[in-house]
Amino acid sequence: MAKWEGPWIGRTGLRLALTFIAVAFVSIGTVLAIAAATIASDVHTLVGEQGTDLTRALALASAAAYGTGGWADAKLTPVFELVQQEGSAAQVRDSAGRVVRTTPGFAKFPAGPVRHQPVIVGGKTVGSVTVKFDDRGLGAAIDHYETLRWHVRIAAVAAALLVALVISVLVSRQLTAPAGRLIRAARAMAAGDSSARAGPVRGVAEVRELSATFDEMADALTDEARIRRDMVADIAHELRAPIAVLQAGHEAMLDGLVELTPENLASMNDEVLRLAQMAGDLQILASAEPAALQFRLGQQDLAAIAADAADSLAGSFAAADVHLVRQLNPVQVVCDPRRMHEVAVNLLGNAVKFTRPGGSVVIETGSADGPSGQLAMLRVRDTGIGIPPDELPHVSERYFRGQRASAVAGSGIGLAIVDQTVRAQHGEMDIASQPDQGTQVTITLPRAAD
Repeated sequence: MAKWEGPWIGRTGLRLALTFIAVAFVSIGTVLAIAAATIASDVHTLVGEQGTDLTRALALASAAAYGTGGWADAKLTPVFELVQQEGSAAQVRDSAGRVVRTTPGFAKFPAGPVRHQPVIVGGKTVGSVTVKFDDRGLGAAIDHYETLRWHVRIAAVAAALLVALVISVLVSRQLTAPAGRLIRAARAMAAGDSSARAGPVRGVAEVRELSATFDEMADALTDEARIRRDMVADIAHELRAPIAVLQAGHEAMLDGLVELTPENLASMNDEVLRLAQMAGDLQILASAEPAALQFRLGQQDLAAIAADAADSLAGSFAAADVHLVRQLNPVQVVCDPRRMHEVAVNLLGNAVKFTRPGGSVVIETGSADGPSGQLAMLRVRDTGIGIPPDELPHVSERYFRGQRASAVAGSGIGLAIVDQTVRAQHGEMDIASQPDQGTQVTITLPRAAD
């Protein structure tokens, strides 16, 4: 059963929107509850004070009506009419507790707040006033106020929830829409569509950065996949030639077409060595991670290492008609001499392969200044075919071979091995090149303490 993701904001966006609404609802409810408790207390206090004031006013009016003639001559009709207009009921008693005057239906008046107040004339209590309140007058006003207040509360809650809904949907959309695009792009890439990208998205800065980072990662994966395919094709091409030579020579010997001579065996042995060299390069690259390499570090003279490497390739330079110039100044470094020998051999081998007959290669060692102090430097520069600017940032990547390098035999992993080996010894590699003007590779390593 397919999972529903929603046509606009998706399941995550819907959950976020509902969460925002729930938070808004709880917040509004809390505020209203606090306000209701506070206001209700204030209103009831106010109503109680007004009831007390009305009772006192009735007691004062009764005292005035009492006058000097006593209750027999008291004219209480205006006072009682006022009480009835307020929706209340009143009763006046004399000092002996006898009823002097009462409003109609006082005994059956609905149960409600009751106020008592003595009637005092000349400092002497001559009677008392009792007032009952119901849902008319002040009570009716209170009820109307309470009803209106609840209507306002409901309207405020509805308006607040509507605003929260709109804002939450918009915010959820900004958060989940880019995430949805990322998910779809990731699924498409997992299904084999290497061109899938999230593309530019709108939203918060972190989401935009995540989308851009995803696309950069996808580009890098696509490039790496292309480089791997090219590398496999190049290696297959490189393997095909020696294998064909070995197969043809072997079959010719089996069929008796070619004699088993030292020269023929030497030719076949050269092809075997070529295959072994390619296999060795691949094995070195597979283990050329800084954490995986095993080093035997010690203080070494970088010039001596470079000289040994140059000596080992003297025949190759002579055969290629390339002049090798040595500018070797002694400089002490802490390194693995075998690994650094491989680095120098690799750089010189690349230089002689990509330099035309009659050209030159210079190998140089010495001191160099760096931001962290004195450094040791190994530099190889040639007058070869050079590297195009668009390929220069990638030449030290695994399996990368430029278009101009495809015409030269090799696996295209030499500089990757050099870069990994140098970085594992806390060094750096820098490459500068111009097409048809040559290439310069500079290796810097920390100098050994004197």
